Amino acid sequence: MLTNSDTIAAISTPPAVGGVSMVRISGSNAIDIAAKIFRPAGKKNISEMAGYTACYGGIYSGGEKLDDGVLLIFRTPHSYTGEDVAEITCHGGLLVTRRVLRACLDAGARMAQAGEFTRRAMLNGKLTLTQAEAVADVINAKSDGYLRCVNAQLDGALYRKITAVKELLTDMASELTAWIDYPDEMDEPFDYTEGKQRLKDGISAVKELLDGYGVGQLMKDGISVAIVGKPNAGKSTLMNLLAGCERSIVADIEGTTRDIVEENVILGGVPARIADCAGIRDTDDPIEKIGVEKMRRRIQQSDVIFALFDNSRPLSEEDRALMEEVKGKNVLCIVNKQDLSSELDKQFLENSFSHIIAISAKNEDSLKTLDKAARELINPEKLDISAGFIANERQRESAVSAKKAMESALNAMEQEMTPDIVGVTLETALDNLSQLTGESMSEQVIDRVFSRFCVGK
Repeated sequence: MLTNSDTIAAISTPPAVGGVSMVRISGSNAIDIAAKIFRPAGKKNISEMAGYTACYGGIYSGGEKLDDGVLLIFRTPHSYTGEDVAEITCHGGLLVTRRVLRACLDAGARMAQAGEFTRRAMLNGKLTLTQAEAVADVINAKSDGYLRCVNAQLDGALYRKITAVKELLTDMASELTAWIDYPDEMDEPFDYTEGKQRLKDGISAVKELLDGYGVGQLMKDGISVAIVGKPNAGKSTLMNLLAGCERSIVADIEGTTRDIVEENVILGGVPARIADCAGIRDTDDPIEKIGVEKMRRRIQQSDVIFALFDNSRPLSEEDRALMEEVKGKNVLCIVNKQDLSSELDKQFLENSFSHIIAISAKNEDSLKTLDKAARELINPEKLDISAGFIANERQRESAVSAKKAMESALNAMEQEMTPDIVGVTLETALDNLSQLTGESMSEQVIDRVFSRFCVGK
């Protein structure tokens, strides 16, 4: 449990006008502080309220009534933080909410730091560090797929996966230690054959987590998508289809789009930042030239390229130049304007691109085709939600170090080195895995983790 018994308070709802707002208080004096500012309707005594109960009443600062509201009580250890917790819900005005918080502070609480409620939950054994990190990810989730992933994480999926590997290594390290300390009492040498297989299983489990890191980051942070093609291929129409509104100007005049137009959407189950780029062509217009150069830079910077080709026109020099520009990139070839008669050499495109679809960007039904193709290209399903996943760079660094240490131990076994050398590398792997789960972690790293949180969480 925490040795620091001070009581903290903060606004736990967004700083905006709404129906209701909530001020949270946590610590040994939370109930007493709530009793100083909240007067229940009727004869209810706050100090006698059981956990998981609520009452209606007035909120006061000194003798001044601030608002009517609801008080909810949680008793230690059955609360989010593991401490006594009081939550006061008031009307969702900015001024009244701040006045309620000020009343809590005047009554003896101090202002909570970023993530301090969740930090106390972790220090009080209510959450592991990986679960605490998942709390922040739940709050910031931008897609249904990622929300499902982090909810599995919050349920302890990653912790369980790492714990299984740690148990495997701990058993091996214990056996090695016994053999090193009491060699005369051992009937036979340590069996490296079985040990090598167990290590390979552990390495495979950590590698599986590391392999899913890139997909996890895509689902978390999103992808950047550049819509490119020659003028009048339908790039702006496609942009408007994806955005669900008139985001880009659509006109028959070539060179209409000169600067990059961007919009955030959900595509293939992940967040995406879509960029409608200038058409690729040679031009004497200095402003349009700038737009073309920006388009070329965006191609290099983007995770996915939507390369548009006009079904109603034959392949041109601009089309071939575009194909050169996107070589080596993750490209979805889109043959647009299927509602018009075909003049395009589709066979040539099919031989040039691995992923190709045909749509009419004017038709809303094309969204389903686009979404399906994007999902196949991004492939978020290869991330096993139930198995846990590496969610951030801190976790990835620890997993990489643990895998290297396990590989060193395996190499030592294969070269039939002495058990003490193998044991040292196993201890290093165990330490790295403990850092990942937070069981062995410096105060500085914990500070860094919780600095990502909002104050009220």
